[in-house]
Amino acid sequence: MQLQQLRYFAAVADTRHFTRAAQREHVAQPSLSQQIRSLERELGAELFHRARGHISLTDAGEALLPLARRILADTETARREVQEVAQLRRGRVRLGATPSLCASLVPDVLRAFHERYPGVELVVHEDGSQDLVRVLAAGELDLALIITPLAAQGPVLATAELLSEELVVVSSPDAPAPVRRSRLTVEDLRDRPLAMFRRGYDLRELTVAACREAGFEPVFGVEGGEMDAVLGFVRAGLGVAVVPRMVADRSGLRVTRFAAPGLHRTISVAHRADVSPPRAARELQLILAERLRPEGARGGV
Repeated sequence: MQLQQLRYFAAVADTRHFTRAAQREHVAQPSLSQQIRSLERELGAELFHRARGHISLTDAGEALLPLARRILADTETARREVQEVAQLRRGRVRLGATPSLCASLVPDVLRAFHERYPGVELVVHEDGSQDLVRVLAAGELDLALIITPLAAQGPVLATAELLSEELVVVSSPDAPAPVRRSRLTVEDLRDRPLAMFRRGYDLRELTVAACREAGFEPVFGVEGGEMDAVLGFVRAGLGVAVVPRMVADRSGLRVTRFAAPGLHRTISVAHRADVSPPRAARELQLILAERLRPEGARGGV
């Protein structure tokens, strides 16, 4: 069994078409078909049902596919590990993070990593936690900074908690304060217009869940934005918003904290459990842990 044969098999499984698979693998279609026939003979089973205009996996093919993907992923990891051995003078790290973390935590961490390993390319993918989990599971990211626990069960991931981040309420300095007290409660948000994030945004789900736990449905003054847009809505006096303290402190808006025990969210770093991250990603994970150890985290909250 050859890696090339497994790549061709996975390509046909993905495209459900021999010609398109050959184009994707930059090989002549007869050569690809011949390699798959050779693999089938070696395994003693057909891997595809071949019908005009329709290709589907046999039971044997269904059994082989996850194993083939794991072998190919491990091979790619091994190749990248070898390339990165020379003191990480080259390589690439693909990091996923939520928009609020990209606006607060991520830039400082990436700067520290770049200073240490200037030859390593940094690729950042910005999205909500659930979307990041899907991209991570597809092998398109090495690490992802996500909010845990996840609202829905996802693929098997290895996760490590990094930081419990305080959430606060921001309001326009030109508008009346949300409360006359120095601290507010979730109940104080009842009937108060909120500048709300788009659907699928972690902070939207957390804020709505907190309001419902307090016994009311939140009122949206405006909704549908990303972090920068929501801060702009608040600045314009269209509502208040619940945001991370690290973002609030840089926003120029009025910041009001919640009374104890407050509102928090947990930031975790995740990677696929079945594939070890490449060395550069592990080094980035170490820098994350260094910068977010408890004494440093308290200063940021």
